Amino acid sequence: MFEYELHQIRSAELIREAENHRRVREALRARRETARDVGTTPSSTPRARSESNAGSGTAPAEQDAEGRAHRPRRLRFPRAA
Repeated sequence: MFEYELHQIRSAELIREAENHRRVREALRARRETARDVGTTPSSTPRARSESNAGSGTAPAEQDAEGRAHRPRRLRFPRAA
């Protein structure tokens, strides 16, 4: 039973980290869209330049579809036998 509880704790921690990572990606995407609408580029800092170059090979539709699906890919906890 102890291992099962550890698994649940670790699973919840990974889910929280994934949601946080997803929120960061969405914030960066919103920042880029806002900068694009205003007419300036978000590449005013070296970090922003490296982030904007990192995803240059993907289409915008793929990026939107990836970050906006907020459903779990599988069950949170393993089923009992």
